[in-house]
Amino acid sequence: MTDKFIFRFVAAVSIFVFVVVVILNRKILPVPGDTPAFTMYLPMLNAVLNGTCSILLLVSLYFIRQRNITMHKRINILAFCLSSLFLVSYIAFHYLMKKETVFGDLDGDGILSDAERSAVGSLRPIYLTILISHIILAAGVLPLILLSFYRGLQMQVEKHKKLVRWTFPIWLYVTVTGVIVYLMVYPYYHF
Repeated sequence: MTDKFIFRFVAAVSIFVFVVVVILNRKILPVPGDTPAFTMYLPMLNAVLNGTCSILLLVSLYFIRQRNITMHKRINILAFCLSSLFLVSYIAFHYLMKKETVFGDLDGDGILSDAERSAVGSLRPIYLTILISHIILAAGVLPLILLSFYRGLQMQVEKHKKLVRWTFPIWLYVTVTGVIVYLMVYPYYHF
């Protein structure tokens, strides 16, 4: 496979995922009639997958520093597979849920009253800062992950290293903040 093909493939996959997420967040597609019961477990599953990926990324770093390339590859492939599973679960959740969860919305009506806004106080701007940075970096890291994997699997070590200097900290930040966002918004889920 040529680099040109790989770049086009990575661009196509990244754009496709971005468009799907935007469509789901804008609720452009009709939502199925009844929300399946398993849907309520998807946010927790997503947090577990993100947390596991965080640990795997750190373990992968450990193995590459020990020059154990085989374990480094295996751990990264597992992290990639779990992140892919996360993406499927994330898309399923946002497709199946009829309304978005709003941080601070205690009564679940989708609107923050003055009393609810006051109750969460300064936590809301902190939550939004973490959430917005998480979303932006999650959108941007996908092509970096795909290219890093390609370079690594092809044993293009120098190109892989250059990419991973950016990919690793961003991917780690996204997985860690995914767990933080879940823990912060968990009290406001109303299924």
